Amino acid sequence: MDKTEKIWLNGKLVDWEDAKVHVLAHALNYGTGVFEGIRVYHTSKGMAIFRLKEHAQRLLDGCKIMGIDMVFDGKEYGLKETMEAIKEAVRANGEAVDYVKPCVFLSGEEVGLNPIGVTPAFAITCIHMGNYLGADNSGAKLITSSWQRPDNLCGPAGAKVNGAYVASTLAKREAVRQGANEAVMLNSVGHVAECTGENIFMYRHGKIITPAVAECILEGITRDSIITVARDMGYPVEEIEVSRFMLASSDEVWMTGTAAEIAPVTMIDGHPVGDGKIGEVATKIHEKFSDIVRGKDPKYESWLYYVN
Repeated sequence: MDKTEKIWLNGKLVDWEDAKVHVLAHALNYGTGVFEGIRVYHTSKGMAIFRLKEHAQRLLDGCKIMGIDMVFDGKEYGLKETMEAIKEAVRANGEAVDYVKPCVFLSGEEVGLNPIGVTPAFAITCIHMGNYLGADNSGAKLITSSWQRPDNLCGPAGAKVNGAYVASTLAKREAVRQGANEAVMLNSVGHVAECTGENIFMYRHGKIITPAVAECILEGITRDSIITVARDMGYPVEEIEVSRFMLASSDEVWMTGTAAEIAPVTMIDGHPVGDGKIGEVATKIHEKFSDIVRGKDPKYESWLYYVN
């Protein structure tokens, strides 16, 4: 990633180097925070944040379930205020920005697990990320991780809670050590859940399938977008329980996520997916999605939130 000049912190724009917290910040020690990742695209109308409203709402929902009040420096942040703060951070950092990460976390200095009364903070960081999984056009290689996707008995699986991503970092490290790009994580009953930071889709027997929300996956906003777009293109889409056999015997597999966008998969656990090449369905959906996020399809104009 490439850093930018300013970080939005509790209502003020500060220099990148000055956005600091104490080493005893509760979130640093116990993972008590909620974050989002949102793509910023360059369109003919200027910079646009993709599905900003939905991302901001998920951030607020995550804070609600974590019991973190959205009040910073005496100002309460609802949906409108949160969206405007994210726009302000993007505007302040200019054309280089392609990814923005809002994070609400307990910044108060506290030793102990009790989060009640610990001061929260709200930071919005802008970066240039580029291609999250690299520029290799041959497709991604996956392994099946030995680490399990945390389920709803471990925490709110549908929210992006900071501490919950420890399992994802372990799975990612495992994948990289084995020469793969990403790892598939199973849930507590052995069903396919998602990858370390992406939802997963398959094309099998003439249908697109993806794990259901109840399978302890993140309710991905890119996932939701691809389901809508695929159905609009005439593909049947099913949200169901997915077994490892179904994944291994699919004609096509691809991942979706804010950072990854749409990333086709050509190998899983050393075995080729389909014919081992990027598939036609994933390619067509990717092309449509690329047009949408760059403002070239007026049907989905409401998904774009222009910065200026």
